[in-house]
Amino acid sequence: MATKIEKKIVEFKVVDEESANTTQAAPAVEHMHANVERPELLLGSTYKIKTPLSEHALYVTINDVILNEGTEHESRRPFEIFINSKNMDHFQWVVALTRVISAVFRIGGDVSYLSDELKAVFDPKGGYFKKGGKFMPSLVAEIGDAIESHMKMIGLIDDDNLDDHQKNFIKKKREEYESINGGSGHEKKNKEVRDDSVAFPEGAQLCQKCNTNALVMMDGCMTCLNCGDSKCG
Repeated sequence: MATKIEKKIVEFKVVDEESANTTQAAPAVEHMHANVERPELLLGSTYKIKTPLSEHALYVTINDVILNEGTEHESRRPFEIFINSKNMDHFQWVVALTRVISAVFRIGGDVSYLSDELKAVFDPKGGYFKKGGKFMPSLVAEIGDAIESHMKMIGLIDDDNLDDHQKNFIKKKREEYESINGGSGHEKKNKEVRDDSVAFPEGAQLCQKCNTNALVMMDGCMTCLNCGDSKCG
């Protein structure tokens, strides 16, 4: 379309293609919100929960949506959650829980608090120990633990795993403890091995920091062989 110039030209410059591209407005960064449409394909991960409360396991599946795919602002956010099991005893509240959590996922913002809220739920009948000695105050809390693991996997929560130096330190302390106490305590006189004694020495106490039966007395100080926490600092 031609443009008629009615005023006198007093200045001009040549704009090349590269300069024109740089002057274009940057595309808007999409954040998670309630109106994000569900894509045909979502990436997901499934976590198995096996508790002593039921002979049937629960399978927690969390599907993620990719926002700003292919750009420097690409991010993976949880979009929906499903929980399946052959055990129908908890069907009603499990379905309600998945719908509420999925709705919170899709609202957006910082949803990392969800795992902490669920992990703080205590069963009035008492909790249980997972294999390896980690204490779970309730089934809901273990679902929250699975959500936390997933959020760490996609980078939504910082992973506070021990570094190599800390792992080597704890390994050395455990070997020292076992050498002093004559073995790991895996072999019991009655030949019965509980889940909470598989990974750590028999008689270890519950660590208040990581909720694992891995707290032992070493060098006159209570030391956790799982997270490294020590009452002596």
